[in-house]
Amino acid sequence: MIILIVVLAVIALWAISVQRKLVSLDEFVKNSMSQIGVQMNSRWDALKSLAELVQSYDKHEYQTLMDVIASRKTLTRESSAGEVASQESSFASAFKSINVVAEQYPELKASEMFKTAMNSVNTYENQVRMSRMTYNDAVTKLNRAVRSFPDSVLAGLFGFSVKEYLAEPEGKTEMPSMKF
Repeated sequence: MIILIVVLAVIALWAISVQRKLVSLDEFVKNSMSQIGVQMNSRWDALKSLAELVQSYDKHEYQTLMDVIASRKTLTRESSAGEVASQESSFASAFKSINVVAEQYPELKASEMFKTAMNSVNTYENQVRMSRMTYNDAVTKLNRAVRSFPDSVLAGLFGFSVKEYLAEPEGKTEMPSMKF
């Protein structure tokens, strides 16, 4: 009887340990997604500054950009990899529009305010990349735990599942050009 109680206690302690580890890994994934959201919001704010600079040169393009910026969705810790990809696509489209306007107006490109805003976009772009790497690292750790036996048995019982990685946006293997 004592041996049975000891075995059950060991199994219970192991289950508690696995559950705590999975919760910790899941929270790290959610925190990493939240950080991506924070960095992407900052990047959108920098893009908005660029759009405001464009306003005096091209009113139609300014309005189009502001509509794109207004339609963005805030990423939260519960956001999915697909939502991040959607935001990346919207941002890339808006950024290309600004580049087109800047090419048409050399005095805009030469503006110190424009250069400063572009540097801000560049800084936030790098921070988004780092946040994406952190997220994918966190997903790797969680996915290993969820898929590895014997933890995988308890992961299913506790409702933990494999998370989706953030893929590099199609056609975006390099940093966008910040040269003007």
